[in-house]
Amino acid sequence: MGFTRDKSCSHGPGRSSAGAIGIGVAAGVVAAVGMMFGRKAATTAKIGEGHPLKHRALDLASGVMQPKYPLDAMSTYLNGFHMYADEMGRQVEATHFCVHLRHDLHQCVIFDRNAPDARLIGIEYIISEERFRALPEDEKKLWHSHHYEVKSGVLAAPGIPDMAEHTYFDDLVTTYGKTFHTWQYDRDDFPYGVPQLMMGLTGDGQADEELVRRRDRRLGISTRHKRESRADIPMPEVASGANPWESGRTVQTRLEEMDFKW
Repeated sequence: MGFTRDKSCSHGPGRSSAGAIGIGVAAGVVAAVGMMFGRKAATTAKIGEGHPLKHRALDLASGVMQPKYPLDAMSTYLNGFHMYADEMGRQVEATHFCVHLRHDLHQCVIFDRNAPDARLIGIEYIISEERFRALPEDEKKLWHSHHYEVKSGVLAAPGIPDMAEHTYFDDLVTTYGKTFHTWQYDRDDFPYGVPQLMMGLTGDGQADEELVRRRDRRLGISTRHKRESRADIPMPEVASGANPWESGRTVQTRLEEMDFKW
């Protein structure tokens, strides 16, 4: 009754208060979404700091209302390190979120860390040894093995019980990855330039030990312990053609100007 009476009142809200009502509605949406969805809404709002209120409200609403099936399917969280295919001294931490798309293919998106405001830095495809051996020789130059990453403990699945992690890496040790980073975050605060081909470590003495120590402290894991616990995982023979940089020659992407084809 009160609402009906207010709507019909001759001195109800006019054009001068329309803006205030709009702001109030937007603020109400933000507050309501925040109350309904708690941590997710609060996190999204934090990422949107500095954006207009209406944009933040829309981001919050879409974040909880729209289905995102490819993202939901990425159930595996891996943490490791990549080096640029043409420079071992440039190593970066890489946080992977992966889905086992087919029996011989995983696909991963890569961030600089596992945080709400993490930077999207690249992608990786992971294939079986059988699939790798069947690749053309030129294609093999883009791929790296995972044998050392698994056996050394530098590749981890944080938060997973040791037994489950061991089982997972017992399968992953024979796989091969093709990785491109789209953001050289070790140099730039913006995703400049063309995607860069990345490789994985293949032997002792190659890893940036300080980088590994900082990762271990932050995630509460022990690379040494993981290495010891994986000692019983058989070391596979690396297929010919992978890890091309080990020969002293490598490949890398670059921009090339060419004629446009009509």
